[in-house]
Amino acid sequence: MALHVWLIYLAAVTGLSLTPGPNGLLALTHGALYGHRRTLWTISGGVIGFVALMALSMFGIGALLNASANALIILKWIGGAYLIWLGIGLWRAPAINLQAPQGQALKSSNALFRQGLFSAVSNPKVILFFGAFLPQFIQPNEDLLLQFAVMALTFAVVEGCIEYVLAHAAHRIRPWLQRRGKAFNRCCGGLFAAMGAALPLTR
Repeated sequence: MALHVWLIYLAAVTGLSLTPGPNGLLALTHGALYGHRRTLWTISGGVIGFVALMALSMFGIGALLNASANALIILKWIGGAYLIWLGIGLWRAPAINLQAPQGQALKSSNALFRQGLFSAVSNPKVILFFGAFLPQFIQPNEDLLLQFAVMALTFAVVEGCIEYVLAHAAHRIRPWLQRRGKAFNRCCGGLFAAMGAALPLTR
């Protein structure tokens, strides 16, 4: 993967990881309930789930590229339209509700890991998102397996670090998101829409 493509991908993944989603909110809630160290189990499960979905999505894209030379161009434009649609939905979404249940019993490490994993793999929107997102950065003349390794490792590190920061700062971030959640959604939604419009044109 060319350096300039990876840098664009890194910026896009960072923006993606900062947007509100089930696993980010789960890390935030578990950080408040169980502490940031125990929440590492939740984060690990979620990251592994995301990487598995990335593999399914990316190698499905690879099979499609083998069938049609123009498939990547078509995927880029369809994916860009999908990202714009997601951005509009996020712009219009209400503020996030972060009311954590009180008096929770302490969960085992395995239970936290399973919850993070299930939260990632049970969301059908994730694999659709990766199907729209990843083609924007695939270079068909390069080794697909190597590109997957770079993309998956980059995503895992960025997503894991951001979720850990959320878990560590849970008590400080929760009130801010409650007050500013709508503005935060609009900011993230605008970034998604801009990314969807710009990425298909990027070479």
